[in-house]
Amino acid sequence: MNGSERVSSLQMMVLFLFFMTGSSIVIVPAPLTNVASNGAWVALLIALAAGMALLYAVLYMYRRFPNESLVVYSRSLIGNALTFLLLAPFLVVLFWNVAGIVIEIGIFFKSTMLKETPTYAVNSLLFVTIALTVRAGLETMSRMAAMLLILMFAFIVVVCLLVANLYHPEYLLPVMPDGIGPVLNAAYIVYGFPYSELVVFAILLPCVKEKESRKVGKHLYLALTINGLTLLASIVCSIMVLGPLSGDLKYSLYQLARLIFIQEIIERIESVIGFSLIVGFYFKASILLLILVRMLTQLLKLKNERMMVFPVAFVCLLLSLTTYTNEAALEEIVNTIWPLLNNLVYVLPLLLLAVVSWFRRKGVSGRRPRKG
Repeated sequence: MNGSERVSSLQMMVLFLFFMTGSSIVIVPAPLTNVASNGAWVALLIALAAGMALLYAVLYMYRRFPNESLVVYSRSLIGNALTFLLLAPFLVVLFWNVAGIVIEIGIFFKSTMLKETPTYAVNSLLFVTIALTVRAGLETMSRMAAMLLILMFAFIVVVCLLVANLYHPEYLLPVMPDGIGPVLNAAYIVYGFPYSELVVFAILLPCVKEKESRKVGKHLYLALTINGLTLLASIVCSIMVLGPLSGDLKYSLYQLARLIFIQEIIERIESVIGFSLIVGFYFKASILLLILVRMLTQLLKLKNERMMVFPVAFVCLLLSLTTYTNEAALEEIVNTIWPLLNNLVYVLPLLLLAVVSWFRRKGVSGRRPRKG
């Protein structure tokens, strides 16, 4: 693991797709359907459009500063002191974000497969694995991601196909039984998680090889489109199978896997599906921890990233064991506070820097050389 590691544009796309889909495919469908009912898919499309606009802002700054991360170009635009004030909350929330993903993995395990296993045992094992993955470096992670992403998406497709005999398209109507209000509320929730989080990739984009930097925008838009289509398919499939219960049952895709039964040959495969979905959680947490370590070393001007991995992972482990111990409180935070917090600490700094960069560029281009 070092700051000079470079990956191809396609590898960055795979990492980005894993980051956007890894945990959201498990968490998003149920609360979204619970809030918006049959209009959940409309809410997702609204949030996806907002995510595309936000990705445009990230790519605008990447084109302006192609070899610099968010921290570096912030220093060049507003100076060291203001950069620290602007990005310190960003860094703090990243700690909570990594811990929150592992908490969700623990809750998933406790409520589905490993009900008697202590939380500290699950979280500790996960953080050791995540930290070792991050220490392997960005290039190794990008090669791992390709294989694991295929595995995760293959199981998602298999679930959607094997429950096809249970589909009831009539459950999709009416589209907005309670009007546009719940749909907009649900769009706000899903925009807060996962789409507002894509800003953190401004730390990793400079790692794309220079000769492929022009392709990265196209590939990231493609990844975001695939993410949206995957979430859309999981939401529509959940509604067509579970009907009104789709918003009340957590982990919709896992619940669909429990219903698979084909001639006593294929049944009870939810554990296999569950472990494949855990891969998504694990790899998203690994990418976030890598971003956190890299941003911490850049913000504090430290020289050795590798030495920071295990201490940072340990702090995140402590946060995962002492924060959000109440599952109901965690759901409330994710649905109401987290979208607002992500907008304030992730999106707002990026937009402010984009505005400053735009005005400076306009000011420079607007100057005319003096005659004579």
